Amino acid sequence: MVCGHAGLVTVLQWTADLPSLRSPILVTAFEGLFDVGGAATGAIESLRGTGGIEVGVIDADPFFDFSERRPEIRIADDGRRVIDWPDHRIHVLALPDQSRDLVLVEGVEPHLLWRTFSDAITEVATAVDAAMVVTFGAMIAEVPHTRPPTITGSTTDADLAAVMRLDRPSYQGPTGVIGVLHERLERAGIPAVSLRASVPHYVSGSPNPKASGALLERFERITGLPTSWADLEDEARAWERRVDEAMADDDDVTGYVRRLEEHYDRRAESSIPNADDLAAEFERFLRQQDD
Repeated sequence: MVCGHAGLVTVLQWTADLPSLRSPILVTAFEGLFDVGGAATGAIESLRGTGGIEVGVIDADPFFDFSERRPEIRIADDGRRVIDWPDHRIHVLALPDQSRDLVLVEGVEPHLLWRTFSDAITEVATAVDAAMVVTFGAMIAEVPHTRPPTITGSTTDADLAAVMRLDRPSYQGPTGVIGVLHERLERAGIPAVSLRASVPHYVSGSPNPKASGALLERFERITGLPTSWADLEDEARAWERRVDEAMADDDDVTGYVRRLEEHYDRRAESSIPNADDLAAEFERFLRQQDD
């Protein structure tokens, strides 16, 4: 349970018994400012698929201004009126052919009490004995829709940054709930990685399956765990075609995209780390953490 900074009642509610989990990785994504194009929540929804089992919820009531984010009412199959609140759902995803399982926490970025909310996520990580937390995010950037989305990975853990070829955070200024969550996880001694997709600023609406797939591909690359990211390729190609068609008659926009392509290509990495090497280094790091 979590008692918040304002003396709140329990917000973390387990709705089912936790199954036996093998050093799971906890993955989070939140709809909101840090989810441009729905790329982050789209990635975690794809990752969950049909195999995720719900085991808990973080109650929305303390964390939202419901005049800003209203709950939705619907009629159930039996005729009852049901209100859907913006709760954060906790799922476990067993990966029987792998050495680790996944725990997924998804929902909407809360309006209020970010420290209390982040402590609730930290408690989930502790309860499932998570080896690591990975947060998915997406931001607008000056990148072309015709190239693979750029994924930025960062961690405050110097050893993990070196092993996984990740950046160390250098940003200073106003932050969101993801920044608060990473600070709370660092305090708790739980390794955490942020993966962020760059979404073209001129086509930032949802959904963006190309960016979602890129997040999953990078997650699979660094962890070695399967994500079925290739299942989004058809959707991503269809999305790109729709964008091409929408701008085909606008010479200014197509010229701008060509300039973005040239800039992207100049900055493109000459080589990409081998996925098997990254996954092996990742496992070695986590085994050292366990020891």
